[in-house]
Amino acid sequence: MTCMGCVNSVKNVLEKIPGVSNANVSLEQQQVTIEYDASRAHTDQFREAIKDAGFEVEN
Repeated sequence: MTCMGCVNSVKNVLEKIPGVSNANVSLEQQQVTIEYDASRAHTDQFREAIKDAGFEVEN
């Protein structure tokens, strides 16, 4: 991620996933924190959504 547009793109794709209540994206730390209902969403979905939006997932 290189700009606030990237941050907003990642935040938007994550918050569209059913069960995600909040996604905080830090450009400075290159980190995402996600609040979600584990019975409705899974970490694999987050990785795929970020990749599908054109970004790399490191961990």
